[in-house]
Amino acid sequence: MRPSPSHRRVPFVLALVLLALGLALAGCKPAADEDAGAAAAPALAPARPAEAVRQLTAHLRRNEFDAFARKAVPPELHARLRQGWAEGRTRWPLDELPFGRRLPAILAALAKPGAEAGLQRIFDRQFAGAAGELSDTATSLGLFGARYIEQDPNYSDEERQHYTQLVAAASDWGARAPLADRQRAKQSLGQLAAAARRTGLASDADFRKAGMDGSLRRVAGFSVALKQVLARYGLDLDADLATLDATLQQQTGDQAKVRMRYRFAGADIDTVVSLRRIDGRWYLVDFLRHAEAGLAAPAPAAEPPADAARR
Repeated sequence: MRPSPSHRRVPFVLALVLLALGLALAGCKPAADEDAGAAAAPALAPARPAEAVRQLTAHLRRNEFDAFARKAVPPELHARLRQGWAEGRTRWPLDELPFGRRLPAILAALAKPGAEAGLQRIFDRQFAGAAGELSDTATSLGLFGARYIEQDPNYSDEERQHYTQLVAAASDWGARAPLADRQRAKQSLGQLAAAARRTGLASDADFRKAGMDGSLRRVAGFSVALKQVLARYGLDLDADLATLDATLQQQTGDQAKVRMRYRFAGADIDTVVSLRRIDGRWYLVDFLRHAEAGLAAPAPAAEPPADAARR
């Protein structure tokens, strides 16, 4: 069966909507190597639950992904994550994003010489002037995303309640946004391609070489460009993150629940997150769970040498 026009247009809308959603889920410095990150003084999470949520959100707003990673988990777990990153077993906290594992391929595609022209041709052929169909596709993606979150066993009940709201808001934004505007697309593709080239991250090997801290600092520069692109389409992530209101709802010993309320893509988000106190500091339970799960993954098989691959 030949795909319908709307199916052929899904990738463009998916990239905009899911990348916007990804930054909200989680939530430009020059590149630096792993040794520089290791030399930095260890950062500690706050001693109060609501403050921990507010601090992580502030790091996302400032594109401080390396600081986010240090504050989101205890120092011992952070050290294991850095080792797991070097071994290729995890890309946490990028794994929290819908496109986290595909990020090297996305950056590589954008960084290719002439990528802007090639992507613009694809846009002109498939997306330009298709506002109605793109709006319908964004709505369909929202329904699909909600079902996916509901059925995926890797999400906790709290994550499902939170992310379903975000998917609905992102879908509504996508249905309203001027996604078919050619001039916006041209500006955005050029901006994202230039930002991708500046990261110097175009493969898994690049991420391993730069290390966890260095890679996160480089990705931060791409995040700045992505946020600017999304603002061009009417989605101001930094303004949305600035509306966060985090209040302690319940605390029993080393367990706590914090209510988060903020605006995202024109919608009011209201959700509750669980935190655990470890060595006097508070951490989000779901971040701890996902980080440990990433470390449990086996190391990827080594690629065969080039001469062996030819035999």
